[in-house]
Amino acid sequence: MIVSPASAEAVDYVLIGHMTADLTPQGRRVGGTVSYAIRTAYSFGLRVGLLTSAQPNDPLLQELASYGQIVVIPAEHTTTFENIYTPQGRTQYVRAVAGAILAEHVPPAWRSAQLLHVGPVAGEGESLELLDCFGQARWMVTLQGWLRQWDASGLVQFKAWFRPMILQRLEMLVFSEEDISQQPGLLHQIAPYTKHLLYTQAEHGGLHLQNGLPTSFRSPSVKAVDPTGAGDIFATSALCALYLTGSIRRAVQIAAALAANSVTRVGVAGVPNPAEIKMALDATRN
Repeated sequence: MIVSPASAEAVDYVLIGHMTADLTPQGRRVGGTVSYAIRTAYSFGLRVGLLTSAQPNDPLLQELASYGQIVVIPAEHTTTFENIYTPQGRTQYVRAVAGAILAEHVPPAWRSAQLLHVGPVAGEGESLELLDCFGQARWMVTLQGWLRQWDASGLVQFKAWFRPMILQRLEMLVFSEEDISQQPGLLHQIAPYTKHLLYTQAEHGGLHLQNGLPTSFRSPSVKAVDPTGAGDIFATSALCALYLTGSIRRAVQIAAALAANSVTRVGVAGVPNPAEIKMALDATRN
């Protein structure tokens, strides 16, 4: 449900990031990291709060309203992306950007949450003051949205990012091989500063770097239909599973299984349901 900061109630998992409107040939569709993450954390049985910015009357907000409490910082526009596909690959444009998300916007009842997931898509949430509102939380950042910049036409380009002051405070940092394809050395620059860095490589699994020391993990072999949202499902599942099991090894295995399963379905239909989560939890008990 959409709530005011004053009426928000305590939650387990706080999400910070812009919900997006993705322009497609079929019309506007809800997107962004938070759109997949709120559904995934809800399926893990957690109470979820989403702090976002968007046009207040955007009907896309209602698609997320049943999965948790949503506080909307009013903006003239909802953050909007358009992807154009050509034989040479994807070109991405930012068509509009919503407002800043600041410490003053955090509902008092959410500041004691155990889990904090910053899922930026357009540079939002990059503030120690904002993160410091959650003194007890395990913090995770999915880095993709801090690795973006765009020109006057809205064309999205890679932006290098390195902020040790933030990295040292995180429980978990997640990004993909694709996210840093233009600067692969960024992985080893960042890794020593981060407790748990999860570096995903699609169907090849990835690396878990703990304080810079790497261990590889595998992804189950599946027939991929649609990879959209798989990275967000992986990251959210890893943080939720770490919270529930206390084991980073199990958390990574669970996240890899659920993300692999997600690509066998289209779009948000790939979000794991509670039965699939229970199966993944049970499969890692030994």
